[in-house]
Amino acid sequence: MASTVFAVTFELILLITAGYALPSRAHQRIVGGDEIDIAKVPFMASVSGNRGHYCGGSILSGRWILTAAHCIGDSGSSGLAVRVGSSRHAEGGQQVRVRRCEVHPRWNPSTIDYDFALLELEEVLVLGKDVQAVVLPAKDEAVAYGKVLLVCGWGKTVNGGSANSPTLRAVNVPVVNQKQCERAYSNFVQVTPRMLCAGHAEGGKDMCNEDSGGPLVDGKKQVGVVSWSKECAAAGTPGVYARVAVVRDWIKEVAGV
Repeated sequence: MASTVFAVTFELILLITAGYALPSRAHQRIVGGDEIDIAKVPFMASVSGNRGHYCGGSILSGRWILTAAHCIGDSGSSGLAVRVGSSRHAEGGQQVRVRRCEVHPRWNPSTIDYDFALLELEEVLVLGKDVQAVVLPAKDEAVAYGKVLLVCGWGKTVNGGSANSPTLRAVNVPVVNQKQCERAYSNFVQVTPRMLCAGHAEGGKDMCNEDSGGPLVDGKKQVGVVSWSKECAAAGTPGVYARVAVVRDWIKEVAGV
């Protein structure tokens, strides 16, 4: 996820809705984390387009993937595929094409609110040890401030370059008080009740470019979707995630889970 990628200008919004992130001055990857085996996060998915991996996602069932709305461009499902069951985004596991995309009807790229999308796959995934559905929270279930959560992804590893991490990485981040997060971004983008903030006050550990759409989890339960940040791993600006519990009814209606 790029720093300042969601600045509210027409040019940047075009890039966002096309599913592309801008270069960041920070390290473009899961910052301050470590490699993690897919067996520890078997719900993790890589979303790829014509230029390869560009977003993360999570397995909801054999047929459905949850990701971020800003990962979906105007062309919808055209050229999109999902890989699961592998710690490497470009090989191994199962790769299945996307049949259709369902972006949340209240998604607003100008405010980054309701940053959710569901991907229906053309073929049903074969579930097993390395391919499992994530657990979803109850409707409007709260997440305790200070709770340490896990975020993972295949973000870029070369600053300003085109290469992303070939292997899955993860980092632990604590939940930040909502009012504190609102103040941190008061001059940037409004933090809404559909958003959840997590990160270290001193910075150094965070999500970043091409981690977008991936899961923020409490054990095996997904509480957030990687959405945006002002600058990757910067002190005082935590990562912002779309809060899954607020859209449980919509997920159930569309994906049946």
